Amino acid sequence: MKTSYRDIVVYTTRDGSAIRELMHPARHGNERQSLAEAVIRPGEQTRLHRHQCSEELYHVTRGTGIMTLAGETLCIGVGDTILIPPQTPHCVAATGNEPLHILCCCSPPYRHEDTELL
Repeated sequence: MKTSYRDIVVYTTRDGSAIRELMHPARHGNERQSLAEAVIRPGEQTRLHRHQCSEELYHVTRGTGIMTLAGETLCIGVGDTILIPPQTPHCVAATGNEPLHILCCCSPPYRHEDTELL
């Protein structure tokens, strides 16, 4: 299975992120994880939330930001990877002059129903 970035439609998740699902079981046939790209525009922030089941890995590919993770504040930038365990409150803000791009891997795969806004 192969997907192409240019063919993937952007949608908005419950936390306010603009997301492209690069690979997701609902559309692509994989089973145990999902991979998406989140883009946060300069000066914007996602809503504080947590996932009851999913463990997430965020990997920054472009831009800079501030990640709030379980009450801790982390400066993030290109090349940084963040582990977000299930049930951990988190949000991210883009702090630079360009959009913040983050690859998001979720296991089990992302589901809107697993997102609890705080």
